[in-house]
Amino acid sequence: MFVAAFWSVDSFTGELIRVPTLDNLKLLVEGPVYRRVALRTVSVAVAVTVIDIVIALPMALYMAKVAAPRLRGLLVAAVLTPLWASYLVKAYAWRTMLSTDGVVNWALKPLGLEGPGFGLVATVVTLAYLWLPYMILPIYAGLERIPNSLLEASSDLGAPAGRTLRKVVLPLVFPAIVAGSIFTFSLSLGDYITVKIVGGSTQLFANIIYDNIGVADNLPFAAAAAFFPVLVILIYLTLARRVGALEQI
Repeated sequence: MFVAAFWSVDSFTGELIRVPTLDNLKLLVEGPVYRRVALRTVSVAVAVTVIDIVIALPMALYMAKVAAPRLRGLLVAAVLTPLWASYLVKAYAWRTMLSTDGVVNWALKPLGLEGPGFGLVATVVTLAYLWLPYMILPIYAGLERIPNSLLEASSDLGAPAGRTLRKVVLPLVFPAIVAGSIFTFSLSLGDYITVKIVGGSTQLFANIIYDNIGVADNLPFAAAAAFFPVLVILIYLTLARRVGALEQI
């Protein structure tokens, strides 16, 4: 793939020209549309990750430290159950809910509000739902490894629950949070199907790769475009490794 990124395509015959060139990479770097799509893609991946952290942390905390052992098993099963459902079924379910006559508009109508419809917001919401289990499970595993004696010691020393959460729980579970973010961030960064289903006219960087393979039949440019997500993921994994997150996966 990386070798093909330095090839080109004959504009007349459509045949590959296996002569090294930097034209594809130059176009990606210098083209303002590609810079905008790249920034939008990273922003979507970050937004999905932050939303999943906010939702997953209290859920995982309840599962690991509050729920009874029998209920804990049921909750873990409930988190795992959506993973058995088809990706497309879940994405199209959100398309139905976010449509004009969908349940989202039906629920918001009495409040005088409207749903986001199809677009960037719908893409973020759908991706956050799809990848939420991948955030809950690493955080749950990280919280389960924290001894209850630490929480009891913090309480005995007079720390309120909020301070115990900030000073004891969050520092210890932070590597697990980063581990979960690897899944949500990377899966969102490389997704091109959800945005086609609920994104309306929105495009992410993976759509550029997909369209140049299928529609434009420009394999060298698609290979060059693949440099971007690979580079971003490598940087992200390097940062995650420094905080010990890879050991939590």
